[in-house]
Formats: sequence, structure tokens, C-alpha cells
Amino acid sequence: MKALILAAGEGTRLRPLTLGRPKPMVPVGGRPILEHLVGLLRKHCITQIAINLHYKPEQIIRHFGDGSRFGVRIEYSWEPQLLGTAGAAKQLAWYFDEPFVVLYGDVLTNVDLGHLARQHAAHAAVASLLLYEPDDQTRCGMAEVTPAGRVVAFVEKPAQAMPGRLANSGVCMFEPLVLTFVRRGQVADFGNDVIPALVARGLPVYGELGRGYILDIGSPERYADAQADFASGRFISPLDGSDLLTRKAC
Repeated sequence: MKALILAAGEGTRLRPLTLGRPKPMVPVGGRPILEHLVGLLRKHCITQIAINLHYKPEQIIRHFGDGSRFGVRIEYSWEPQLLGTAGAAKQLAWYFDEPFVVLYGDVLTNVDLGHLARQHAAHAAVASLLLYEPDDQTRCGMAEVTPAGRVVAFVEKPAQAMPGRLANSGVCMFEPLVLTFVRRGQVADFGNDVIPALVARGLPVYGELGRGYILDIGSPERYADAQADFASGRFISPLDGSDLLTRKAC
């Protein structure tokens, strides 16, 4: 299995922390958010990773290189102009020839990706979303889910709260088929464009409650929450305080 980490955004809501670095390079517990995400993938033996780049890309490339220091192989995808979350994946359609995981680079998490993969396969889904209960629905993509877990409606950042619905965590799994819904070079978003289109076509999209810690670091206040959660042990990094190279080979 392969993965895409979305790391191209400018992080305007997190300024001034992002004036001199990409948002995924903001540190939590002394390590960039992006390093925690690479560690999460490596922990689940997902070692082929693509990262899209736009804002201050040299910092990410300098830190991670080809990924070998972290026990993974990294493919970089440069976007002169931002393509959106789905547009970024479409640019890498040649790379994603099998089911792939997408992690939003501003989401700090240690969720169980193995559980997501098993459920994705069991449902024969074209898309699977890890969901959570947000404190502000108007900042999230909100899913209406049946008791069996099928997503029957999806609205990105609704104007008002939608009782009973759950939010997309920014951790998703897709079949390559979903990229046929995006034109190459087109600006497109999974939440605004692709997921609603899949649901409207009646294709199997499923949602699972995330098992673990999930925090969208989209503001200085949420960044402070992340730092406090790391210090208190509420967030346990997939890195677990150790060098990835000491982990057993996948």
C-alpha cells in the first residue's frame, strides 16, 4: 500500500508560526507534524509515500530527503500552483496503482490505519473515511452515515451544524478509481468535489470512527492544544520517542 501526505498549503490560519516554514513542519513535541505522520505510516508498514509540495518546499526536502533515514521511500510532487487535495492526488495517478491512504498534513493523529484498511476491504469500498465528533462542524467535511457505516451524504464545511453527523478526520483510503473523477491539472478537492460525487453516483463510500487521537492543527489555539496534549501524554506519537531505524523491518 502507498500513501499521500498533503503538505502543500500555506498555513495562513496558523500564522505567524508558518511565516518561515510549511505548516506540516511546525513542531509538536520537538518533531515536525510531518515526521509524526511519516512515523504513523512506517508503523503500519506503509513505506512508499508521496508528499506534495508548494510552500517553502526546500525545508521538507532537506529534512526528509529520500526518506531512507526514516525507513521509507519518498516521492515528491511539486505544484507551481495549488491543485487542491484531489488535484494533488491526480497529479500522482501514475504512482497510485493500488489502494492508497491520504493523510492531511495539518492533522496530528495516531489512529489505527490497519483497522481502516481492513474495513475498506471488507466493504469493497471505493473510499473510506476515518470520522470523529468535532467541536465545530462548520470547519469540517460532515458525513451522514447509516448504522452499517455507509456514507449517504457529505457536505464540506456546512453553514450550520448538522446534528448526528460526523466529521472527516483528514485520514482517508481510496481506490485508484476515484482519480477518474478529477481531470489532470484541474483544481479539485476531495471534500468539495470528489466524495460528494462518489456518494451521488451511489458508489460505496464508508465511514469509520477513528481509533486514537485526532486533532486538526488549524489555528494557534489548536497548536497550543497539541503541545499540551503531547506534554500530558494524551497524544502518544507513533514515533514513541524512538528512532524509526530501530523498529523491526516490515
